[in-house]
Amino acid sequence: MKSREGDTALFFLTQRSVLVVVVVVFGKMASNVEAPESWYLALLGFAEHFRTSSPPKIRLCVHCLQAVFQFKPPQRVEARTHLQLGSVLYHHTKNSELARSHLEKAWLISQQIPQFEDVKFEAASLLSELYCQQIPNLVDSAKPLLRKAIQISQQTPYWHCRLLFQLAQLHTLEKDLVSACDLLGVGAEYARVVGSEYTRALFLLSKGMLLLMERKLGEVHPLLTLCGTIVENWQGNPIQKESLRVFFLVLQVTHYLDAGQVKSVKPCLKQLQQCIQTISTLHDDEILPSNPADLFHWLPKEHMCVLVYLVTVMHSMQAGYLEKAQKYTDKALMQLEKLKMLDSSPILSTFQVILLEHIIMCRLVTGHKATALQEISQVCQLCQQSPRLFTNHAAQLHTLLGLYCISVNCMDNAEAQFTAALRVSDLTTHQELWAFIVTNLASVYIREGNRHQELYSLLERINPDHNFPVSSHCLRAAAFYIRGLLSFFQGRYNEAKRFLRETLKMSNAEDLNRLTACSLVLLGHIFYVLGNHRESNNMVVPAMQLASKIPDMSVQLWSSALLKDLNKALGNTIDAHEAAQMHQNFSQQLLQDHIAACSLPEHNLISWTDGPPPGQFQAQNGPTTSLASLL
Repeated sequence: MKSREGDTALFFLTQRSVLVVVVVVFGKMASNVEAPESWYLALLGFAEHFRTSSPPKIRLCVHCLQAVFQFKPPQRVEARTHLQLGSVLYHHTKNSELARSHLEKAWLISQQIPQFEDVKFEAASLLSELYCQQIPNLVDSAKPLLRKAIQISQQTPYWHCRLLFQLAQLHTLEKDLVSACDLLGVGAEYARVVGSEYTRALFLLSKGMLLLMERKLGEVHPLLTLCGTIVENWQGNPIQKESLRVFFLVLQVTHYLDAGQVKSVKPCLKQLQQCIQTISTLHDDEILPSNPADLFHWLPKEHMCVLVYLVTVMHSMQAGYLEKAQKYTDKALMQLEKLKMLDSSPILSTFQVILLEHIIMCRLVTGHKATALQEISQVCQLCQQSPRLFTNHAAQLHTLLGLYCISVNCMDNAEAQFTAALRVSDLTTHQELWAFIVTNLASVYIREGNRHQELYSLLERINPDHNFPVSSHCLRAAAFYIRGLLSFFQGRYNEAKRFLRETLKMSNAEDLNRLTACSLVLLGHIFYVLGNHRESNNMVVPAMQLASKIPDMSVQLWSSALLKDLNKALGNTIDAHEAAQMHQNFSQQLLQDHIAACSLPEHNLISWTDGPPPGQFQAQNGPTTSLASLL
């Protein structure tokens, strides 16, 4: 969200694979110079001319502003010029020390001048931003600065709200969600007192997002109910109203997806998609609200559109509609590329990374490992450009590499990647990611066959029958599947059937198509081993149909192998031959992709488990792993 007259971005974002929500963005307010002198206006005009030239002439702009001090200007002009210089140096140069010096002077001088709120509070806002971005980080200097500015801005609604949002943002980045929630609650009450139901909703929705991150669901539900009422009752600018509705619906959709409730979320997701279509038809007439506390709006329409694509991709991925996920990812990435040519907002790179994380998982399922590996490398490059992005996505990156390692049968590397992911993940805000990693690590131990102690230790932590650690319906169903897989490998077939039927029950309830397909084919395999060929056929045929719809190459390979053996046993020679041909085709496709992936220089990423991702890769001589386990 940003103010009506500015361009400075500030945002909230959470990086779990199943929870993505954007909060508040701010900007700068312009103001007129009191009692202007002709010399000042001339220098200011020249400075603005140089700043807006194509390309900008920042050095000349700075010279013009510095020349103001030669005239020994009055305090108001001196403070404003320090602010202008600090802003130009901060936004257009790398001279952060000089920018800091000018902003500190602007803040110090402006506090001595009555009725000078725009300069005073913009200096405080910019200076705290700069403190947080300096190396070393000066967050401990930014917090008291913002607190003082908040304390003295209570008679200035716009700035009071903006500074509250900014300090809440700072606490959020420090993972101090309790303090951030407290500030957002203060902001919501202040907005109510000054008669701004619109900004009250923004504060409450922001608080709701943080409560979701903290898993305080008992507080979230009444808060979202209140927000829904406020949003529906508020009458104002149509774009602002619809953007509030998008914010509200994004929280609802991500809450459902976090809980693995793919089917239950559909009505909310449909409303969200309709809402973004409505926004795209509206024209923003830029009529400023009469209440200064309403001078905020949420993300630009183009950013909201990408966000809706993103949550749609998340839904499609969980539901197993992988072609649909691919379609929306392509649209979102195309729009992102256009936006990034004009907008350097960090949120765009965050959107891009999350989209890539999901499409990489799709590629691995659909048998496009080489493409997935190249996209993992692309995520590495994006993270290299932003230390904060890497900090927030390092666990996801190692998890993706672990999934890739499984797909190319590099089990030792898969274990190392998942272990690295657990080491760098923040369990306070990534509980679903933790459960996802542990579930996949358990599958690695099952396949290795000799890691019993480690396996049982993991399974105790993700026991779906007793105190499952997260609320995700999808992950709990997956935990039942892992139990069924282990029981199958240990020859405890009745126990395996019980676990797999529980998986089927849960996956059918929420349209989790991939879990359904995996459970069906494994049940089919169990019935085949037990000699119940007809019942096996009843499982494998729908598994193949569903896997073809997804499409899931591994399940299709597995199903075709079973169908070949089943039809032989049942005396169906033609069907057996057809299944054998299908199996051969799938095997060849997977083998070719396997060779292509392992031959890429990026394949060396499987050995990276510590520190920042490597920037250079050396070419491979050929595949170093076997596809035998898949064939």
